Amino acid sequence: MFKKSFAPIIPEKSKLLILGSLPGDKSLQENQYYAHPQNRFWKTLALLLSAPIPIDYASRVNLLHQHHIALWDVCEAAIRKGSMDTDILEESPNKIDQLLQDNPDIKAVCFNGQKAQKLFDKYFKRTTGIKYITLPSTSPANASFNQERLLGAWENILLFIFPL
Repeated sequence: MFKKSFAPIIPEKSKLLILGSLPGDKSLQENQYYAHPQNRFWKTLALLLSAPIPIDYASRVNLLHQHHIALWDVCEAAIRKGSMDTDILEESPNKIDQLLQDNPDIKAVCFNGQKAQKLFDKYFKRTTGIKYITLPSTSPANASFNQERLLGAWENILLFIFPL
């Protein structure tokens, strides 16, 4: 039940940081962010970026690099039975404040779900000059958001990827 997150994916000159809470069991098993086949993270990102939906993990990571999107989780480690965010206990945070300090081009932090935002606010102060956006979770557990609704909500990140 003890689970650890992955190292961050930090493309050069990242403009946007997307934070999840903690990898689920399938992601941990595959050693890949958002590996559960029903998680809509990669599909949502690709559709927003008008890119082909990446099938293999190397293509997924490349999509992040092409668009200067950093990816990490708020929790460095936690106790959790299963994969539900509601079951996260005794968490310890990643060094997100250090990541933001080391990557001054990041102008927005997006939370993939409310749990990520609540965990972030529990451990960190929001930094002036960075926009914080809580987005609906791409998890299959968030069944109230179909793909179309997810895309509509996640459109907000495009302004930070493709500034006017």
